[in-house]
Amino acid sequence: MTGETTPLFNPRTQRWSDNFTWSSDATTVEGLTIIGRATIVCLRMNNPVILVARRRWTISGWHPPDD
Repeated sequence: MTGETTPLFNPRTQRWSDNFTWSSDATTVEGLTIIGRATIVCLRMNNPVILVARRRWTISGWHPPDD
C-alpha cells in the first residue's frame, strides 16, 4: 500500500499475538503491526473462501485457536 518493502511474519522468531489479532466475530485476521498487515495482504489470509471456513469453524467451536 505504501510501496515500502516490509518483511513478512516469521513464526520461528516472532509471536503471532504480537502481530495479529482476530476480529470480534473471529473470522478475519487483523494486523497489529506493519509486518502483520503486510503478511495478511501477501498471503491473502482473509480471502473469501477462508472467511467462510472460519465462520463454520467458529460455529462448530473449533475456532479461534488458543494462543
